[in-house]
Amino acid sequence: MNYIGGKFKLLPQILPLLPRNINTFVDLFCGGCNVGVNVNAEKYFLNDNLTYLIDLYRLFYTLSQDDVLQHVQERIAEYSLSLTNDFGYKKLREYYNEHRNPLDLFVLVAYSFNHQIRFNNSHEFNNPFGKERSTYNRRMEDNLISFIQRLQSMDINFTSNNFDEFDFMQLTREDFVYCDPPYLISNGSYNDGKRGFTGWGTSEEIRLLSILDMLDKQHIRFALSNVLLHKGVNNKILAEWAKDNRYIIHHLNKNYSNSSYHLKNRKESITDEVLITNYHNL
Repeated sequence: MNYIGGKFKLLPQILPLLPRNINTFVDLFCGGCNVGVNVNAEKYFLNDNLTYLIDLYRLFYTLSQDDVLQHVQERIAEYSLSLTNDFGYKKLREYYNEHRNPLDLFVLVAYSFNHQIRFNNSHEFNNPFGKERSTYNRRMEDNLISFIQRLQSMDINFTSNNFDEFDFMQLTREDFVYCDPPYLISNGSYNDGKRGFTGWGTSEEIRLLSILDMLDKQHIRFALSNVLLHKGVNNKILAEWAKDNRYIIHHLNKNYSNSSYHLKNRKESITDEVLITNYHNL
């Protein structure tokens, strides 16, 4: 899935750090599902509070691949969608906000700016057109087909709860919780709370860390994706929490300096992306 903030490029580093034997895998902030669909487990919970995204995944899970592809192609033809047709994109966006067909959301995202999913406070999709940048193409279609096939091969429960509303009491020591929340010290438009859903601040960060502590006390394994340093800012809350609880910090090799060319001090553009676990690599 094209999903800004996803972990696709980091998968070769993340997956070897996850346990080999997992009964139930919980992807608490599943987003584009980059991690969830690439982990082997007996069953899965894919959760995100962006309910319209979960509605889309449910259709991918239940409809045939041909039905999905046919719908996408029919919408593209109906609205003459292209790299330059801003009018057609806006008409489809208007239609989606009125009728809420989840598959139309996928088509919109294919043509939206940076493939972002954004809603206003009225839960209307409001991401602008990605003129001469975003389009549905053969590569995206191949990825969609692979994604659908993988989803349909899994035993999945889809949920759309806030992270602190998920029922963790059903989990056992054989299960695993993966968290990729919005990052407290970054200000990406995909996690700024301006999508018509819950934003992310200090209180949410502390609440999530408390939940992970609770899981640790119950001997349930977890992994948390986050950043300790971003553009010269340190996440002191996260660093102190990991140190105090003696959790294991895995530093991942990802540097965002190429996208921060406007900064005078390039050292400030370095991001220390980490995976924090309550277990040693198994």
